[in-house]
Amino acid sequence: MSNFPLREDSAQEIPVEEIPSLLLRMVPECADAIAEVFHQPAEAAVPTEHVAIMLYELLLECFTTPVLMPQLWRDSPDAQLLTRCWDFVERIVDHSTHHVGGAVYFQVLEQLLDDRNLVKAAWPYMKERTRANTLLMLDDAELHLPGINL
Repeated sequence: MSNFPLREDSAQEIPVEEIPSLLLRMVPECADAIAEVFHQPAEAAVPTEHVAIMLYELLLECFTTPVLMPQLWRDSPDAQLLTRCWDFVERIVDHSTHHVGGAVYFQVLEQLLDDRNLVKAAWPYMKERTRANTLLMLDDAELHLPGINL
C-alpha cells in the first residue's frame, strides 16, 4: 500500500483516486456489482483517475444498494461484512475533498433514512466519525431514535 499523507487528526487519508480500489479490497463482495455497472471485471473497472465523476454511482450502485442495505435488512446479518463496510465508510467519511464527503453523505448515510431500523441496525458497526456524521444527519432531519440520539 502506498504511503498516505497524515491528516490533522493523525488518521491516514486515502487519496481520492484510490477510493475505488480501497472499496474493492475492503469489501470484495462489491466485485460483482462493480463488474455489472461498469461492464468489465471489477479489477479493471476501478479507475485511478476521474474518480470524482463516478464516485456517487460507485457508492450507491456497487456498495450501498447491493451489499450494505441487504445486510442491514437481514434478521441475522454478517457481522464481519458489516464491520468491513463501516470500516470502509469510516476511512472516507470525513475526507478533506468535499465531493467525497458529499458522496458518502448522499449515497450511504442518507440511504439509512429510508427506515429508522436501518440506522439502528447500522449503529453497532459504525465507527466514531461515521457516528458523528450520522448524528448530524439525524439532527438535520429532526429524527430522534432511542438509544442513538435520544
